[in-house]
Parts: sequence; structure tokens; C-alpha cells
Amino acid sequence: MNTLIALLGGTFDPIHIGHLRAALEARAALNADVVRLLPNADPPHRQTPKVSARQRAELCAAAIEGLPGLELDLRELARQGPSYTVETLRELRAELGGEVSLALLMGADAFVGLPTWHQWARIPDLAHLVVLNRPDSPTHLPPVLETELARRGTAEASDLRRTPAGRILRLEIPPLQISATELRAKLAAGAEVRFLVPDAVRDRILSEGWYRARGA
Repeated sequence: MNTLIALLGGTFDPIHIGHLRAALEARAALNADVVRLLPNADPPHRQTPKVSARQRAELCAAAIEGLPGLELDLRELARQGPSYTVETLRELRAELGGEVSLALLMGADAFVGLPTWHQWARIPDLAHLVVLNRPDSPTHLPPVLETELARRGTAEASDLRRTPAGRILRLEIPPLQISATELRAKLAAGAEVRFLVPDAVRDRILSEGWYRARGA
């Protein structure tokens, strides 16, 4: 059986409990060896993050400290230009070889928008796609994704260890609705965010004054 590495990318602006629960739930459901968090430096499909890539990476490191099975991968911060997922997967393939199984974790909303990603059609040949579904996740897919799902879809998590890439798995995870947008608004207003982010993340944000609006 292949080693299975799951990948969770995002702006993590800021990282919160919802991100961590999704990573832990996915690791358990997939029986993955590890989940790597990949903070984006220059996300091509989102607005510019409120704090720098390095600051967001520091918060990610604080969030996962002491959590076995979660690791931080900073390769996108070292690369110039937009943080294209296909380039990250190519780098990982070059480093890890062709036998390791890679599973790219993504929310259902991101999966619906996959055809807009840079060289998106090459991504399933580099990694499995694991779509994290919630009760309110969109159900309608573009026709091109319906075709991909019919060709690559599986209902068995164990299939992901049998091949290095190429399958699509829809994974139901418990709902934990925490919005980074709402978190930023709370932080800007000086509101309490305890229990929405790890204590270490909250403490670092407050001590540095990150996300705080002027005069708040």
C-alpha cells in the first residue's frame, strides 16, 4: 500500500478551528499518513490576504504545534508569482516520486470552480481530489466535472492508497461553520474570538495587533 499524503491549501487568513477540524476529520477518514497545510502566498482566486504570507504561515505553525499528523509546507511562499496548485503538485511529485499517493483536499465550492483553475485538467493526474462536503454544499456541477466524476469517482477511501493519483472522492465531514471573513471583522472591531481560533493563534494576533482596524 502506498504512503498517502493529504494536502490542504488555502489563504488561512487567519487559520481557524474549522480548518483544523477539516484536516483532522479528513486524515482520519482517509487514514492518511499526514496532512500538509499549504498557505498560499499569492492566491489567484481570492482577494489579497489581510496580513502577509509570512505572518499567516506563523499563525499556521502556532495552530498545529503539538497536533500529530499535521505538518506545514511553505513551498508556495518561496515561489514567485501566483500560487498555482498544479505547480505545487508538480514540485511534490518531483520530490516524492511517482509512487506516493497524494490527495488534494478541497471544499465543495472550490471543486465547483475547479475548471477556472490554471491547467486544472492536469491536476487529477498529479493527485487524487477529495471533496469535503457539508450539508449546505452545492450539488450542481458543471458538465465537464460531471464527466470527470463519472470517470474518476470512487466511494471508497481505501482506493486512494492503491494508486498515486486520478480518483475523486466525496467525503462527508461534520459541519463547523466558521467564516474567516467574519473572523477578520471581529478582529478588526476588537471583538473576542476565543474558541473560534486556537489560543496560540489568538494570542499571537492580539499581541502583534494583526487584523486590528485603526481606532478599534
